[in-house]
Amino acid sequence: MSKRYLLAIDQGTSSSRAVIYGHDASAVASAQQEFAQHYPQPGWVEHDPEAIWGSVQSVTREAMRGAGARAADITAIGITNQRETTLIWDRQTGRCVYNAIVWQDRRTAGQCEALKENGAETKVIEKTGLRLDPYFSATKVAWILDNVDGVRQLANDGKLAFGTVDCFLLWRLSGGRVHATDATNASRTMLFNIHTQAWDDELLGLFDIPASLLPEVLDCAADFGVTDECTLGGTVPVCGIAGDQQAALIGQAGFRKGMTKSTYGTGCFVITNTGDNALRSQNQLLTTIASRLDGAVTYGLEGSVFIAGSAIQWLRDELHVIAAASDTEKIAAACGVVDDVHVVPAFTGLGAPYWDPHARGAILGLTRGSGREQIVTATLQAVAFQTRDLIDAMSNDGVAPNVIRVDGGMVANNWFLQFLADILGIPVERPENVESTVLGAAYLAAYQSRIIASIDDVAALWRRDRVFDPAMSGDRRESLLAGWRQAVQRVRSSN
Repeated sequence: MSKRYLLAIDQGTSSSRAVIYGHDASAVASAQQEFAQHYPQPGWVEHDPEAIWGSVQSVTREAMRGAGARAADITAIGITNQRETTLIWDRQTGRCVYNAIVWQDRRTAGQCEALKENGAETKVIEKTGLRLDPYFSATKVAWILDNVDGVRQLANDGKLAFGTVDCFLLWRLSGGRVHATDATNASRTMLFNIHTQAWDDELLGLFDIPASLLPEVLDCAADFGVTDECTLGGTVPVCGIAGDQQAALIGQAGFRKGMTKSTYGTGCFVITNTGDNALRSQNQLLTTIASRLDGAVTYGLEGSVFIAGSAIQWLRDELHVIAAASDTEKIAAACGVVDDVHVVPAFTGLGAPYWDPHARGAILGLTRGSGREQIVTATLQAVAFQTRDLIDAMSNDGVAPNVIRVDGGMVANNWFLQFLADILGIPVERPENVESTVLGAAYLAAYQSRIIASIDDVAALWRRDRVFDPAMSGDRRESLLAGWRQAVQRVRSSN
């Protein structure tokens, strides 16, 4: 009974997870491990690359032990990952020349502003669908080249490799034999032309990045090589890679044009499938590659909020007002909707639709009667308000979802999802399996290894757990939104 499992690796911002699935997409065993976040300066966020790799090795082996699986039992591996996070490593040693610069990092805000002043943003948007923002990989790569001694010369000599986290993991898993990524991750670097489906020489010149650093770009379901025997105790094909938000859309079976999902992990990310139309937003959203399968590109319109679940971690780890994330549901249910206290969690600036890297977080409206319950509830509400900002921007771009599928750690909170439905004014659907991201990676591996005949077969596997219908009056909703918008305006850096 060999070759009966799929292995999916989900390397996220705050933790790594591995899940062993049966060929019927049922989870057999899983493991998860958090790792340290590093904040060397205000607005800077880094990870130790060896901590990322070590956590992936640890959870993979633990999940395999839990399933009683050897490498010979695994048909294929799928990988999904935190996007935009940037690593550069030595091609000979495999060691990184600097810490991973995380997608949340704001250190290159000045460089982005200088490029905007020189009129570069129009070209960037036209080619990549992205805005000139520190969020994306290009300025992170340039920063490492310009600020770490000797690195630019090594890069010019062809001795270094750049990759997002998926690419780094693939390099390590393959024993340094494969330097490749997929189209969804490439589309988040600000170096990849989403229309020509190729690295763009003009953009490489704009950011002064040598082409020799770049990986090969493949479809999301492709032959990415095999693992080194020393890694898993045998060779296993890597057959699927997608950035975490695109993997979540796949896991939510969002294959039809107009389908929308919102993931609540470290941040909040809403993607609507726009089919073969690379819709250019007029409302500060991003055009991205939702998937590339069998050479066919599906585009998406995306809104990115930098802080969602990490705001709940902040309540737990920095403010110490909750012991566990699950405490927030009971607290909010007892407190009820908060009108006068607003938490704006702009810890690393504001993402879409504001794109303000200099904004910082605030708690507004405090009185002597304000306490733990109001702050916790207002933090949950802030995540819903930020989602509404994204849905409004999508609607103004002509993409108005009439239902939204949600996933990620925060969606276990029923109070939050009811408030989300109330604020959005549309039904919110929660699937039975809320871990859509890692499931999407498994589906890609299953498709490439022919366990499933068509990616559309995933739709037949999707199951709804519960739907949350809006129950709030329109006047009440608009009053709450007006208070939120005033609070956001007060933390904007333009003030």
